Amino acid sequence: MSSEQGSVDSATIEKTKQQIRGLVQEIAQLSRSDLEPDQYYAEVMHRIVTALAAIGGAVWTINNERQLRLDYQINLKQDLLDPQSEEAQRHVRLLQQVISSGEAKLVPPLSGAGDSESAGNPTNSLLVLAPMKSDDSVEGVLEIFQRPDSQTGSQKGYLRFLLQMSDLVGDYLKSRKLRHFSDRQSMWAKIDHFSKEVHNSLDIRDTAYTIANEGRRLIGCDRVSVTVAKGGKQIVEAVSGQDTMDSRSNVVSMLRNLATRVCATGESLWYNGSMQDLPPQVENALEEYVDESHTKSLAVLPLFKTDLFKQKPDDELGAEKTERYQSDHGDVIGALIIEQIDSTQSRDVIAPRVDLVCQHSARALGNAMEHNSLFLMPIWRTIGKSRWLVTAKNLPKTLLASAAILILAFGLLFVQRDFAMEARGTLEPQIRKDVFFTASGEVDQVNVVHGSQVTAGDELVVLKDNELEREIVKVQGELLSAQDRRRAIYQQLQREGANAELMGQAVELDQRIIGYQNQLEILGDKKKNLRVRSPINGVITTWDVQDLLDDRPVTVGQIAMQVADPRKDWELEVYLPDDRLGHVLAAQKKLKEGEELDVTFVLKSHTDEVFTGKLREIQTTATMSEDHGNAYRMRIDIDKAEMIERLAQQEPNMGTEVIVKVNCGRVSSGYSFFHELVEWIQVRLFAI
Repeated sequence: MSSEQGSVDSATIEKTKQQIRGLVQEIAQLSRSDLEPDQYYAEVMHRIVTALAAIGGAVWTINNERQLRLDYQINLKQDLLDPQSEEAQRHVRLLQQVISSGEAKLVPPLSGAGDSESAGNPTNSLLVLAPMKSDDSVEGVLEIFQRPDSQTGSQKGYLRFLLQMSDLVGDYLKSRKLRHFSDRQSMWAKIDHFSKEVHNSLDIRDTAYTIANEGRRLIGCDRVSVTVAKGGKQIVEAVSGQDTMDSRSNVVSMLRNLATRVCATGESLWYNGSMQDLPPQVENALEEYVDESHTKSLAVLPLFKTDLFKQKPDDELGAEKTERYQSDHGDVIGALIIEQIDSTQSRDVIAPRVDLVCQHSARALGNAMEHNSLFLMPIWRTIGKSRWLVTAKNLPKTLLASAAILILAFGLLFVQRDFAMEARGTLEPQIRKDVFFTASGEVDQVNVVHGSQVTAGDELVVLKDNELEREIVKVQGELLSAQDRRRAIYQQLQREGANAELMGQAVELDQRIIGYQNQLEILGDKKKNLRVRSPINGVITTWDVQDLLDDRPVTVGQIAMQVADPRKDWELEVYLPDDRLGHVLAAQKKLKEGEELDVTFVLKSHTDEVFTGKLREIQTTATMSEDHGNAYRMRIDIDKAEMIERLAQQEPNMGTEVIVKVNCGRVSSGYSFFHELVEWIQVRLFAI
């Protein structure tokens, strides 16, 4: 019987040992993992408590302020969770003793000195305490609550087991610290690279693009945009991942508006889906941008001048953290916009990296803006890059080139040349008339075609008006009826003699007949107007008259066609752009009374001959032309006979396009060549 009981006990003990070995292996495997501390401590503590069949346990670590922090607990007494209670304070002092000594302890229940300020075990459990060490420094304490009635040998076994577990936890802390140092080393390498890149150029746009692209890699977000302050507004200068952007697009316009409003407050904006407690103007701009861009989280961080930065230690990074503040005389020089499009990131995670990016970005952008604001900086930059010109080898060439430039400049300033304003137009007969419809109706007959010779009074177009014909027939019928009635009354008067009633009817009919005759005369005039006649002798210049008018309804005042007389004098009808009018008017003022400006022109059909003319008239108001835009019409007299003679008796076609130059006197060669550039600069300066 005793042998069977011994074999059962041995089997149970062996099974328990195997379970404990399995738990230890699991703890060792967890210690080699990269779990977060809260998850790791939970897994490890459950296995330690199970292996020791303990009541509970706790993991205590030391925070940055060198104070104890409870990271995880199982069945911890409620009084020990209250930092104000006397039991909790005695218990904390006990843990601090273990940390100070670095040695494990077995502390009996309800033990300690009688002094209320001393350390002790205020619980009814046996406390098994083991320090967690990493590189000979204590990082915390593992604590187990065990039953107090166990034997002395068992209690020592608990302590040895917990020491082994604390060594495994120490390995976890050591590997985690190494990973932390590695991550920090990688981060500082990225920061060093970012710092070198953003300070590599003093060009504002290049600096902004570097901040956007390198900053996105350092922060680890989806998109970074950079704005620059110009005239009280923020201008989007760069967007990460985009070489070019459309500044007029909705997204860019809304982003510019949002950055301008946020920078006006001088405070950073962090958005993670909630718009509470935002100023109305910022909230509206943010809502518009989020709806358009579908951004999940966003931060708009104003960048201030570098003298608005102070620095303080960052306990988390062990480096310098930038704290921005705005003084009364400080200006916002730009903004950094950080976006997460598909997911959100915690502000606590990215804030340290964002602060470093903002610090370096503000300095780099401020330096670039200050550098480019120096007086005549493009000229000084060019001179600085051209020092090789004055070396001994290149000096003769430089002097020769300088002399050539001086001679050219002297010629441009002091050598006079003719100054002419160019305009374009057509060659037209002086006598030309538009033929208008003098009545409404439907075109019944077109008697001419393009190029037909006509004389004044020739019938060009015949209209028909069925309503007018019906009206004429109706009035003619009423007239005949009235005449027949009057004839019958007069015959009756001859038979019967004087009759007052019949005389009255006869007088009324006479008046009615006169009215009908007047109506017929008016209707006859209207019918005459249905026949459109040529106002002058000439040629039909309108193209495809038949196709334009045949069987078409027309109205009074509508142009039917044009007739011109090419046998008389010709002229140029030219359109002068309004930006050249001033030069022509100024030249006219210098003329004596009766003189006219000289004009030279060429026909596009005969570009080998240059003809002359005189400027006769300039329209007083501008005309909007499809071909020439906003321009002033000019009439230029020419010598038709001379033109035909020089063209070998070949008469040019009407409407031939001409290129005209109006002589405006003599000016310096430089102004003659570059007057358009001078005027453009003057307009730009006025706009500024």
